[in-house]
Amino acid sequence: MKNSIYLSIGIFFGITMYKSEAASWFRIYEMFNFQAFHMYGIIGVAVVVGIIMVQLIKKFQLKSFYGVPITFNDKEKSVKRYLFGGIIFGLGWALAGACPGPMFTLVGAGFYSLLIVIASATFGTYVYGKIKNKLPH
Repeated sequence: MKNSIYLSIGIFFGITMYKSEAASWFRIYEMFNFQAFHMYGIIGVAVVVGIIMVQLIKKFQLKSFYGVPITFNDKEKSVKRYLFGGIIFGLGWALAGACPGPMFTLVGAGFYSLLIVIASATFGTYVYGKIKNKLPH
């Protein structure tokens, strides 16, 4: 039952990403060239909705589907951490033409070459997991 809820949410998210053109390589290209506001608007709305949802979760002490309280742990504030992480993420996004969410949407839309990007992102996540204790953060 819970998996079908997650699947439904994922399908709805994918359709929304595709119809809003957030998964469009052209829109992402426009964004990185500062030629259009389209993607900045989508990202801005997502940030505002995220802030509101986090505050509501904290205020009403909401629980997950499994009945576990949702908690937020403070993170270490570090300029290097976010600067280097953002640069690596942005370079990957620019080279692939898609961030992680739209990658799956694009595969669903028939762009099967993104399977290589998904495999590479998965491998990169695995490598990070193996070496994260040796990194300076």
